[in-house]
Amino acid sequence: MEPTTAMQYTPTERTQVRRRSVRGVYDKQQVHSILDEGFVCHVGFVAEGQPVVIPTAYARAGEQIYLHGSPASRLMKGQQELDLCLTVTLVDALVLARSAFHTSINYRSVVVYGRARHVTDVIEKWQALRSFTNHVIHGRWEQIKQPTEQELKATSVLALPLEEVSAKIRTGPPVDDEEDYALPVWGGVVPLLQTFGIPVPDGRVLQGIAVPQLKR
Repeated sequence: MEPTTAMQYTPTERTQVRRRSVRGVYDKQQVHSILDEGFVCHVGFVAEGQPVVIPTAYARAGEQIYLHGSPASRLMKGQQELDLCLTVTLVDALVLARSAFHTSINYRSVVVYGRARHVTDVIEKWQALRSFTNHVIHGRWEQIKQPTEQELKATSVLALPLEEVSAKIRTGPPVDDEEDYALPVWGGVVPLLQTFGIPVPDGRVLQGIAVPQLKR
């Protein structure tokens, strides 16, 4: 595999977008923006000879994706390195065509292939958990109680390098067959927006404690 350039990921046999190749994106800035906007990834791997795909939280720090979980989980236990395929998808809109064939979704997705390693260095593990926390709410790590030694031992972390990576993006309106534009059917795009709601306290908040600033 060729090394990535400063601003682009080099396509490989596994990451080259072939179907609708015009939608393929290898620009690092766009890939990072998709990863930073998402909250949940799906991780595919082989466990005991069987394919497994699980949803889990993640965080990006530079050119690394960090995953965390219980040491007893299928993802975390076992060998020191693990071959993974990780995906993140953001749905931006429903694309309503005049035909079922052209009905679609506007989306931004990232696929990462690579060999993840278990993080054993205490400082890197600490930094990875900080990345997780601040990925949920910006600056939250600095406001809360940080992990105890026992909590650190009870949490495993995997690091997956961003080396073999591609994104795929669909934007714009539906593209109907020309004869279908005469059909008495509405066509267009319905945007889907993800926003913060009004925070709901858990009933144990101390008096005078302000709601955290909700920003990513």
